Formats: sequence, C-alpha cells, structure tokens
Amino acid sequence: MKMKSKIKKTAYITFISFLTLVGLLVVASAFPIAGNYQIKVVESGSMEPAIKVGSVVVVKPAESYVVGDIVTYEGGFKDEKGRSIPVTHRIVEEKTSGTLKTYVTKGDANDDPDNLAVRERQVIGKVIFTIPYIGYIVESVRQPYGFLAIIVIPATLIVYDQAVIVWAEVKKIRGKKEELPA
Repeated sequence: MKMKSKIKKTAYITFISFLTLVGLLVVASAFPIAGNYQIKVVESGSMEPAIKVGSVVVVKPAESYVVGDIVTYEGGFKDEKGRSIPVTHRIVEEKTSGTLKTYVTKGDANDDPDNLAVRERQVIGKVIFTIPYIGYIVESVRQPYGFLAIIVIPATLIVYDQAVIVWAEVKKIRGKKEELPA
C-alpha cells in the first residue's frame, strides 16, 4: 500500500513541476524583459540539426557577436498581423562600414545565406541553450484551448484534490470534537 502511495506522490510532484515549468516558459516568452533573457519558440527547420523545430531557445544579449554564433534577430519576416517574427540563424560573416556593423546570417539547413544583412541593433541576443520539443507545448498553451487543456483543467483537478483532503481533515476534526465529553 505504501509503494502505491509513494508512486502517486512522485507522479503528483512530477506533474506539478511540469506544469510549473510550462507556466514559467509561457510567461517568460510572453513578457520578455529588454536586456535580459528571452525565450523564443523555433517554428522552422532552417537550423536543423543544431536546433530542431518546436524547440525553445533561450536568448541573451551579448556585448559582441562573432562568426559562428547563433543569434536571434528581429526583422526577418512578418506574420499575418504584420508583426515581426524573430529569426534564429548562425552568423557566417561580419561586415563593418564605418561605425555600422552588420552580420550575414544563414540557417544551417539552408544552402544560401539570408538575403538581407542583419544590423547589430536588430540582434535580440545570442542563443545560450535550447530545449527540444518544449516549444510545441508553449505554443499550444498560448492558444485558448491549449491553455484550457494544459493549465486550467489540471489546476482545477489539483484544487479539487486538495479540497477533498481538506474536507476529510475537517470531518476528522469534527468527529474528534463529538467524542470529547462535555
């Protein structure tokens, strides 16, 4: 009986930890702080095999960037609402003209470098590390039904489970009070 209880408790803690991680990733990716770490979801295969589609990349601004760095920059593409979609590619060449520094970037899976040079001010930051496949979950949670499925329903189940435990304790305490002599 104790083994079953330990397995249930371990599964519960793992589940809560997973929900917390997903929640933190969603919040961090939704509210980036300028000059700090940012979390982006990779939506194309241009950097495979180094970075897989559906990965989360953690990006941090750096003092300088060099050839070989994988960077995320603004201004690559626009979505259907006209918002800039960040691009994560590798720097393959650095160019300097006076005080203007630009980078030629290329996806590892692409044959040719990107058409437009990236200005230094467009660079959001250097990729520090990646977490494969978690981006699928983060993107799902950003959608109303995904949020419901990944956050609201499990949270409701957790609250219900805790309410059952509290109710059982209340009943136990009430039962002990009735046993006491007046």
